[in-house]
Amino acid sequence: MLTLYDRTVTSRLLLGTARYPSPAILAEAVARSKAEIVTVSLRRETAGGRQGGQFFEMIREWGVHVLPNTAGCHSVAEAVLTAKMARDVFATDWIKLEVIGHHDTLQPDVFGLVEAARILTGEGFQVFPYTTDDLVVAERLVEAGCAVLMPWCAPIGSAAGPQNIASLKAMRAAFPDIPLIVDAGIGRPSHAATVMELGYDAVLLNTAVAGAADPARMASAFAGAIAAGRCAFEAGPLEPRDMAVPSTPVIGRAVFA
Repeated sequence: MLTLYDRTVTSRLLLGTARYPSPAILAEAVARSKAEIVTVSLRRETAGGRQGGQFFEMIREWGVHVLPNTAGCHSVAEAVLTAKMARDVFATDWIKLEVIGHHDTLQPDVFGLVEAARILTGEGFQVFPYTTDDLVVAERLVEAGCAVLMPWCAPIGSAAGPQNIASLKAMRAAFPDIPLIVDAGIGRPSHAATVMELGYDAVLLNTAVAGAADPARMASAFAGAIAAGRCAFEAGPLEPRDMAVPSTPVIGRAVFA
């Protein structure tokens, strides 16, 4: 079980809802993933007018928790305003906070992120900040009131997988009691299993599933990989060794002349 602010879920996979070939394929992917939390970009869907309203109604029918996000926001003011609009539309205090600082890498503006987080938590929001793997930034976000952290493992949509395992390990060690959700850069189920084996609490995916040839089947693959990675972490995997260690006992072996 995973507790995020005031809610407990069984699935450790959070699924994005953008860029699917059709609403039917999205619905099947959500069902196959067994995700209980889906993210939604208020800016993108409201831009669709009536179609956006139909989209909102569809996801409500799934019975999942909605995590609105501030995707595409490049300033504190824009992110805060979008968060407030999302709260009105979805009647939730949850917000995935994104304040983008670089157009090419979509790297967070960590200074604006901390400022926006402080404003939103002060107004009662439960903030899920999309951040880097920087420990100082993470500390500032926690001080600002964030009870969940969402570090990237690679740029959004890159599918590059974990780029700095040492940093991810350091963040897990530095925040043992804070739920950590890897957000951005996961491309394959093996990537998701790797970060879960490090002790991360969940993974948020979008492009890796939506962009697959068979999104529903890929969603199922990720669900299995994330569950396996968590199980492996809880089982206590062996650490790498510098030399070989025989798996077969040598004491009492038969000796032939």
